[in-house]
Amino acid sequence: MKLHQDSSGALNTVTGYGADYVEINLVRHSSSILVLPDAPVIAWPVSSFEQLSAEHFAMLVDSAPEVVVFGSGERLRFPHPRLTAALTAKRIGVETMDFKAACRTYNILMAEGRKVAAALLIEA
Repeated sequence: MKLHQDSSGALNTVTGYGADYVEINLVRHSSSILVLPDAPVIAWPVSSFEQLSAEHFAMLVDSAPEVVVFGSGERLRFPHPRLTAALTAKRIGVETMDFKAACRTYNILMAEGRKVAAALLIEA
């Protein structure tokens, strides 16, 4: 699906996505990524839901978002609470949804000026 590009250009915006990719500001990524509105896109070294570990989610602690939108892949799957414990301990919310919903939700929250991060799982 193609989405329109935000005219600001200063913030990371999801501009398109499909089953095996996501575009951030028209740049295609075909592996899992972490996205924050005003920081470089970060490669997220996980290629399947089963590989997720606490360290993967802990990568977001230092950026201190209000909420992390976790795109769990093609279908909705919830990570075990021990995996997101580092975020919870810092009072960072975690919202889990399928990949497509996570992309749309990230864009909405980012456009509202919220301090949001997206953890987008693209399974190989």
